[in-house]
Amino acid sequence: MALSEGYGNDYIVLTDDDGNELELEHLDTLEIDGVLYMAFLPADMDEDDEDFGVVILKVVVENDEDVLVTIDDDDELDSIFKSFVERLSDD
Repeated sequence: MALSEGYGNDYIVLTDDDGNELELEHLDTLEIDGVLYMAFLPADMDEDDEDFGVVILKVVVENDEDVLVTIDDDDELDSIFKSFVERLSDD
């Protein structure tokens, strides 16, 4: 998914391989073992919505550009999610 500019520091628009756009609010960025991970919430999420999903993506370099990719390994995703929960609960 490529990053798009123009939404300020807290919002980004991701475009998937099919051209679909998703606006996300950036919550936090963590570096773990030299890898950057970013946590987001869907921008159109209702504040009262108890059933929300945090989107966690990994930053990788492709063709000299930072690209956000999904995390396919469930153990890695679970570990990163726990790290974000710990960090956000400390704030």
